[in-house]
Amino acid sequence: VFATISDLTRALGSIITDDNVRVERLKNRLDPRHPSDETGGYRDVCFNMRVVNKEAMSLGVDMHVCEVQLILLDFAKLRTAEGHARYVQARNRRGV
Repeated sequence: VFATISDLTRALGSIITDDNVRVERLKNRLDPRHPSDETGGYRDVCFNMRVVNKEAMSLGVDMHVCEVQLILLDFAKLRTAEGHARYVQARNRRGV
């Protein structure tokens, strides 16, 4: 959770340029062109990534994909369980 877009952008840049990280997919739902009706107005930057270094390989987790969500504090304050449930229902209706 970030107070400013600059803080969020700086963190994202640090992560995606790290040689130990492979970003598999990135969704920038902060982009004004992102259709907000698909997410009920929810905004974040979400990406799937893997850790790709010798330690991850030795542990057998180098193919494990995790999702990371970067969100602004103002949006985080608005999140509710009911809102997420509505998002899941809408997403499922679209067949995503």
